[in-house]
Amino acid sequence: RHACVPVDFEEVRVNSEAPEDDVQNAITAIRRNGVALKGNIETNHNLPPSHKSRNNLIRTSLDLYANVIHCQSLPGVETRHRDIDILIVRENTEGEYSSLEHEGALGGLPGLSQSFWGGSQMFWGSQSPSPLPRKLGDGLFLQCCREVAAEYPEITFSSMIVDNPTMQLVSRPQQFDVMVMPNLYGNIVNNVCAGLVGGPGLVPGANYGHDYAVFETVS
Repeated sequence: RHACVPVDFEEVRVNSEAPEDDVQNAITAIRRNGVALKGNIETNHNLPPSHKSRNNLIRTSLDLYANVIHCQSLPGVETRHRDIDILIVRENTEGEYSSLEHEGALGGLPGLSQSFWGGSQMFWGSQSPSPLPRKLGDGLFLQCCREVAAEYPEITFSSMIVDNPTMQLVSRPQQFDVMVMPNLYGNIVNNVCAGLVGGPGLVPGANYGHDYAVFETVS
């Protein structure tokens, strides 16, 4: 509005303490408009673990399978490290935060691969995407990454066990370009990278699905 962009805004208020009708109204509005600018919504940790947070409801209801953040050194912001420019692609609707505990079944592979496939479209012109799995627990995720990477031979691809790059991020973050990871690791690494460039409020985040996009700061 302040930039006088010719866009009509539909404002929907969401409160973590209010009934869930408000978040359903927000989801309906996003479906109607296709895109949203979202403020941070507090997660109520006093509710049982089976309860989905409003952030989770929005992402899963709209199938926003890829969370993308761009951590970049900003002029005028004093930080320990300079010249940081990292794009992080995080799986957004499955994994530990999905509240979908179940045994593995046919159909899990496409769900894992689509976040890397979607992210690969952003790698064009990027030098070195790196998936960050755990060696045994995330074999399927890594397999999906390798299969998609094979379709882009002009892009350098390497994988690292998540412990190692998490340590290296705080000592030499400039070595990283694009990082791809499952849901839980992505949440941790997102916050580490945001801290490196000045804090989560300075880092733009985007949640992409096939039909909708929701933009917010890192949370």
